Amino acid sequence: MKVSIIIINYNTFQLTCSCIESIIKHTKSVDYEIVLVDNASTECSPVLFAEKYTQIILVPNNKNGGFAQGNNTGIEKATGELLLLLNSDTYLIEDSISIAANAFKAKQNIGALGVRMVFPDTNKVQYTARRFRGISWEWLDLLRFILYLMPYTKRARLMFGKYFKLDFSTYCDWVNGAFFMFEKRLLLKLPNEQLDNRFFMYGEDHLWCYQFTKLGYPSYFLHTTTIVHINNGSTIKSKQLRLMLTMIKNELAIMQERKGKGLYYYLFCMVYLSKEYSRYFIKYIISKNRS
Repeated sequence: MKVSIIIINYNTFQLTCSCIESIIKHTKSVDYEIVLVDNASTECSPVLFAEKYTQIILVPNNKNGGFAQGNNTGIEKATGELLLLLNSDTYLIEDSISIAANAFKAKQNIGALGVRMVFPDTNKVQYTARRFRGISWEWLDLLRFILYLMPYTKRARLMFGKYFKLDFSTYCDWVNGAFFMFEKRLLLKLPNEQLDNRFFMYGEDHLWCYQFTKLGYPSYFLHTTTIVHINNGSTIKSKQLRLMLTMIKNELAIMQERKGKGLYYYLFCMVYLSKEYSRYFIKYIISKNRS
């Protein structure tokens, strides 16, 4: 199966170059193409990418429409049966793309496939396999001492996220969008035959995995290969706080799509918003005290 690797660049020239070079260096056992979408970067001309890497397909956008829209633009140019949405702030340390592609051959009816990710230097794992949130998940997360009375495997499969050491491959509810592989044919089953682009950024991976799962294609986490995801995030506290609010808003939109806007939704909001706004105000107070 041919893999079309879609990378979105927005003012990250050096990071994107490192990502592309790691793909070329390590991807040996699968046919692939690289589709690079530049979302109206102002850092430098996107032509520099085409001059540096003649084998890539460059797609320059005249405006930054966000992560989902950028990927949909790249997908239009893709010719592979498998699509891999790969963040520009990742790089490969082994032939992860071939290993992931082979997993699709071994499994049937996978929706999105994700892999193990670590931070650079520290090698600390990132929680890339997740569970859909719900009322019971929120309460168990609050009363986590109950979880630690369970055997590890049961706790990991029940909760995923920070409760899962990423030490075995498994089906899960959703996977991180920094390495997001799926079959192109699934797009034909989606509205408008493209990825849902209602979010400008953050939460898209969660939403897409739910939509794939609803079609009968659950997400799968593959622990047998690892990539590096820099994922620094913003060091500016005000931006971190704005990001938290965006993620809360998008989480509620996903819950509404999953459960509708009935009693369950409002009960979930009570628990979820109490938790998240408490975290928000604690971070807000800390940031004010440090400034």
